[in-house]
Amino acid sequence: MLKLLVSNLPADTTELEFSGLFSAHGRVHSLRLAREIFSDKCRGFGSLEMEGHEARAAVAGLNGKELRGQVLKVVEERKGRDGKGRAGPRRH
Repeated sequence: MLKLLVSNLPADTTELEFSGLFSAHGRVHSLRLAREIFSDKCRGFGSLEMEGHEARAAVAGLNGKELRGQVLKVVEERKGRDGKGRAGPRRH
């Protein structure tokens, strides 16, 4: 199972739409959209879990794709030395 991190989502993105984008590439096992506390709008990023080969197909198919004027960034979560997920480069 791989966890994908997705950024640059439009503020009006719904869980149904988010799931639909990725289900075209395979089964989505879990997903989470970050939401604003008071307005409940999408904060522009989310995460989901898919099987390995399906997740890699989703990254290849959706990274750089435009969704209502926003260019999506889709990456695999990287594991750090401590075994916890890390999205970006290490900082010193």
